[in-house]
Amino acid sequence: MSWSFSIGRILGSDLRVHATFFLLLMWIGASAYMDDGPMAALENVAFVVALFACVVAHEFGHALTARRYGIKTPDITLLPIGGMARLERMPEKPAQEITVALAGPAVNIVIWLVLTLILGAKTSITGFTDIENVEIGFLQRLAVVNLFLALFNLLPAFPMDGGRVFRAFLALSMDRARATRIAAMAGQALAFLFGWLGLTSGNPVLVLIAVFIFMAATAENSDVALHEVARTLKARDAMITSFETLSPDDSLQAATAALIRTTQHEFPVKDHGGQLVGFLTRNALFEALNGDNAPNHIAQITTGNIPTVQLSDPLDHALDHLFRNAAPALAVLNPAGDMIGYITRENMGELMVVRGRGGRG
Repeated sequence: MSWSFSIGRILGSDLRVHATFFLLLMWIGASAYMDDGPMAALENVAFVVALFACVVAHEFGHALTARRYGIKTPDITLLPIGGMARLERMPEKPAQEITVALAGPAVNIVIWLVLTLILGAKTSITGFTDIENVEIGFLQRLAVVNLFLALFNLLPAFPMDGGRVFRAFLALSMDRARATRIAAMAGQALAFLFGWLGLTSGNPVLVLIAVFIFMAATAENSDVALHEVARTLKARDAMITSFETLSPDDSLQAATAALIRTTQHEFPVKDHGGQLVGFLTRNALFEALNGDNAPNHIAQITTGNIPTVQLSDPLDHALDHLFRNAAPALAVLNPAGDMIGYITRENMGELMVVRGRGGRG
């Protein structure tokens, strides 16, 4: 995710923090300082840090449970509105998806039990409505928030964990794509509700959450629809076969000329022996052209370690490779091992649109 950076690896996953998270800390600290002084600012910032530690634990509940089913979690990102664990894929067996989805809220329930039963924190209804009041007590506020996180995430709508449980139960009696559409529609309806509440109450956080929920529900629906289309196709059906290539020792000027001359957004870079070295993307070229120290050759801005698939590989497997490796493209090889085409996210999206229209026609 752009605007995020790594702060280390924990249990096999890269823990990342979005830059806007620090803006949140600054805003909370400044607001508390102006209202109640430096001690209040320190306590509020410490509370937010403790809260997001619980959010990280929630996401690792998903990640470690998914690992039981052979699903890795490359990274977990902290955002101002919560955390996001990027699993390689969601388990498609309903029972496994339910287990992975419930693991996150279960972690928050365990934290709540520890804070209340062992450390003596009290949970009351007033705590939910007055969470910003430092007089309530640090541990009590933290207990209330963990209970809220568990209950909120169990709402039966995407992208909450309850939405995934809802989708899994629906998938027992219908195909996964239809179940996803229904769960996504529930998520979008919830987003409109939060947006309306945020606008009428003047709460910008609710509006931000509404936007996130709507976008995440839409993205999940599109992703599942894309995989459903890909199940029936092979890599050969989606690959780009008409393209120009570049050489590692080509200049930026040569790459720019190729960019203007063609409609390509990415260029395969091959060595003099015809072997694929990597891909040069349009964004990488633009950044190099606008930089202070432009490289002499495109080899310095070429993305390497490009994943490959065979012509006859199922397209949904190719799609998993493409997103799992966060690569600009996926190279398609013939039986001799030569690259004869490539697949990008963009042309996969175009294929989905074409196939979807064809299916309705």
